[in-house]
Amino acid sequence: GPVTRVVAVSGSEGREVRLLVAYRRETTQLFFSGLTELYRAHGLHSTRKYVETFSNGLRSFSLYLYGKGDDTLERVRAVAAELSMLYVLPRLELVDIDLSALSVPANAYAFVASKFVHQFLSSIGDSEFQSLSQSLSSQLVGVLSKVRAGLKREAMTESRVESIAYSYPALLTRLFEHFCLRHHPERHGSEAECAALEQELLSLIRKEAASELEVRVLSSMVVFNRHVLKTNFFKSSKVAISCRLDPSFLSLVDYPVTPYAVFFVVGAEFRGFHVRFVDVARGGIRVIRSRNSAAFAANVSTLFDENYNLALTQQRKNKDIPEGGSKGTILLSRKHQEKALVAFKKYVDSLLDLLLLPDPEVRDHLGDDELLFLGPDEGTADFMNWASEHACSRDYKYWRSFTTGKSRSIGGIPHDFYGMTTRSIHQFVLGILDKLHLDESSIKKLQTGGPDGDLGSNEIKISKDKTVAIVDGSGVLYDPEGIDRTELRRLAEQRQMVCHFDMSKLSGDSAFRVLVDDKDVTLPGGRVLEKGLLFRNTFHLETDMLAGIDLFVPCGGRPAAVDRNNVHFMFTEDGRPIFRFVVEGANLFFTQEARLEMEQRGVVLFKDASANKGGVTSSSLEVLAGLALDDAQFREHMMVKDAANPPPFYERYVREVIEIIEARARAEFERLWAEKQTCSTPSCVLTDELSNKINALNASIVGSRLWENKALRRKVVAEAVPPCLTELVGLDTLLVRVPESYLRAIFGAYLACRFVYDKGLNAGEFGFFEFMEEYTAAK
Repeated sequence: GPVTRVVAVSGSEGREVRLLVAYRRETTQLFFSGLTELYRAHGLHSTRKYVETFSNGLRSFSLYLYGKGDDTLERVRAVAAELSMLYVLPRLELVDIDLSALSVPANAYAFVASKFVHQFLSSIGDSEFQSLSQSLSSQLVGVLSKVRAGLKREAMTESRVESIAYSYPALLTRLFEHFCLRHHPERHGSEAECAALEQELLSLIRKEAASELEVRVLSSMVVFNRHVLKTNFFKSSKVAISCRLDPSFLSLVDYPVTPYAVFFVVGAEFRGFHVRFVDVARGGIRVIRSRNSAAFAANVSTLFDENYNLALTQQRKNKDIPEGGSKGTILLSRKHQEKALVAFKKYVDSLLDLLLLPDPEVRDHLGDDELLFLGPDEGTADFMNWASEHACSRDYKYWRSFTTGKSRSIGGIPHDFYGMTTRSIHQFVLGILDKLHLDESSIKKLQTGGPDGDLGSNEIKISKDKTVAIVDGSGVLYDPEGIDRTELRRLAEQRQMVCHFDMSKLSGDSAFRVLVDDKDVTLPGGRVLEKGLLFRNTFHLETDMLAGIDLFVPCGGRPAAVDRNNVHFMFTEDGRPIFRFVVEGANLFFTQEARLEMEQRGVVLFKDASANKGGVTSSSLEVLAGLALDDAQFREHMMVKDAANPPPFYERYVREVIEIIEARARAEFERLWAEKQTCSTPSCVLTDELSNKINALNASIVGSRLWENKALRRKVVAEAVPPCLTELVGLDTLLVRVPESYLRAIFGAYLACRFVYDKGLNAGEFGFFEFMEEYTAAK
């Protein structure tokens, strides 16, 4: 954020004061004009102004200000105090606001609170919908919810919420007073004073608001005030406004599973959330872009819903690692689509403001330390190094584990470099082949996601099948005799798309390559393609061409590429599946409806949440290394300074991570296969049931007295942690360094997975008792 200095000009008898402001370029907009409005609102004028720009990216303003009275120094100090609020707000939002009617801090409060209201208005106080939903079936509630969401997008736009709020500047001022009474680190009031003012405000809103809708909008700001547990709003230096929310205000109709924690972050270029479902959780941070105004309006209205659903999906996926599910989203503002890195930096820095506690400028109603572990997702894969290094620069104790997906040079274990996600996917492929006594080299395969990507390149490197077709960003490569594997491996090593394939390596007249820019292409057999792009996008639906392929491994492609409307293309005219086996590498390539249809008609299918968990397992063990090692050990043993000669510990640790990934993937495969032999439940449903049982048992174990058994605790942690890590730091040291909340998570996840994988979905409480007797007795 901006740094300010206030200096009285000598010889001016206090009438002229110098205000010096420095900030980093391209981190805010129209700051100078906003500053001019601000000091004029405080009754000040300037005699001269200077602007300096430095090669290190900083810019400074020197303003010489004077006032008519004897309080010029105090007025300039007030301007300096409000500058951080001006910095975090987009200037375009302030153009039409009268600063004499509403102070800059009150404007900042209204700006953030109105965005909260827009996201959650339909979930706060909608008693009619909640009553109606209780009398309907779950299917009808789903239909009604979709209709209601559509009406919300059409009728309750963000601009309408802001218009209502700013129509009542006096009420906004009182609402801001209530916010200060609850959260100001120095001038906060008692709970009784806050409750009294809250009741007064609610009464005043009902009295002055012109409609029931306006009552709901303004009353929802009171809900916002009440459910903020900590905020950086009053910090003198900040780059965005962040609030940790108590999620109990969320409607159980809209959000059946209440999150453990919600962070809400608003900056000049973005707004975003971070949602986690348990105390110890990890997940990626996603940047959301909007190609036009209509897309932005849709993204704004569904931002929290998208974040919630992504985090909930991650929670189910992270079933056999200590961290539960979390997710973060950063929605870029309409006019700042190119500011992804700036927005990400502000988002991360603002989260750190609420993790680096105690802080005299933050009132903490929660009172507990919180751990956040962030990973890469869409639009942020290249930002993880910066986040880790920035956390270190701010002296965050857990900077080594703050992000995963880092480069090897700063202690990361890159998924793509070691093929971590692919290793779990391939265990499911090998499992199917083993059960059916098939030779991998004889299997024909379709792969979406090409040799340029993480999953695609590593699938080529690790597999031994006869790959018949590959679809990637550049086009389609097809050879019914099997694409030349040596040439494929060359592309995978160089991370090049199939457009770089040596066409002399194709086997015969039936083979071809169609690129996305091709037009009017004639395929072998005479079929003419008007557009290569359309052919690429729908190649996985080419029934006649793909019939007879044994295995389909999606390693890339759009979500819901196969859904209820096109799943019929997965079968020939006489009803036979075109693929015998499907192992989902890419997330959400098939909808659940499509999976169910395919399994019902004979396809052996394993869904993404089971097959592609290798990446999250690797990231979890990357986190553990950062927590267990001190700074010196981490730099010596985990940071790869010479790419050709990694530290011996690092190489061994990676090998043990791979062994754990493959063992856990095979354990889940064996359990799902065994369950499938004894019931008619589809595998895609069994995956969900397995996740639910493990997560529920994990929660019960963590909340039980089992943790108090120190001998059991040591046994579980010793088995769950990679051996080389225990050897390096010692079990006793590890138990001291790793936070207890994380150790508890290891304890619960390890026992829950061992029990469910060993004993199955139908094993009950007595079965767990027997399992624990056997486990504790084993040496």
